[in-house]
Amino acid sequence: MRDLGLLDRVVACTRYCADVCPEAAGGELRIVSDSWTSQAEEIRAANADLVIASVPYQLEAVGEILKAGVRFVGLAPRALSDIFADIAVIAGVMAVPERGEKVVENMLRAIEDVRARSLTDGVRPKVFCEEWGKPIIASQPWVAELIAAAGGQFVCQPGSTVSAEAVAEAQPDVLLAAWCGAGDRVPLQKIVSQRNWTEVPAVRSGRVFCISDELLNTPATSLIGGLKAITWALHPAQFPRPAGIRQIHQTSSAGR
Repeated sequence: MRDLGLLDRVVACTRYCADVCPEAAGGELRIVSDSWTSQAEEIRAANADLVIASVPYQLEAVGEILKAGVRFVGLAPRALSDIFADIAVIAGVMAVPERGEKVVENMLRAIEDVRARSLTDGVRPKVFCEEWGKPIIASQPWVAELIAAAGGQFVCQPGSTVSAEAVAEAQPDVLLAAWCGAGDRVPLQKIVSQRNWTEVPAVRSGRVFCISDELLNTPATSLIGGLKAITWALHPAQFPRPAGIRQIHQTSSAGR
């Protein structure tokens, strides 16, 4: 809504939305439960004309949203093309389709700019990125697309549950972690040690990173910030270090 110039039309959001758009949390805006735990009563109390929600859904929570009797738009993107289409849908529902087109154009331009600059050195490191740690769940296909745009090769199946052994066997050159709801608090040293990853190339070279959750797991314009973080992790000599990324401390326990 911020990128569409419609933030003043938002009457309530989740805390995850507020993480991406801190200015939304100010004033009289209500903070409500997400589409995993929503309750009809708090939705009704917000007096909204429209509820927009995205995955993950819990069946009971969606039922609560529908029970509130408010117009509902449910989104379930997987690829970047889905995200662009969803932006267009939201802009259309809000009667500002031309603003949605502009937002998508700007995102595409930013992605193509990174793609053109990141492929010039001919280096295509193998990358594993996870959106959850127990069990290990590989990041969504849109993250794999961003990694490809940054000149990397995503290992393992995007969006799938994988074992620590399978990740180690893939021999990634870079490890990225962006756990849903964890912000920037992924315990990098701990997961490397517990998963016996000390001999993985990424760990031996200290190329293990935490990227803030909202930069990779929110299907919105914030993904461009995630792309910048990925690109720096893959090509640190070529790109400036952006906000939202933290690197593992290179100690002896990390294979040095």
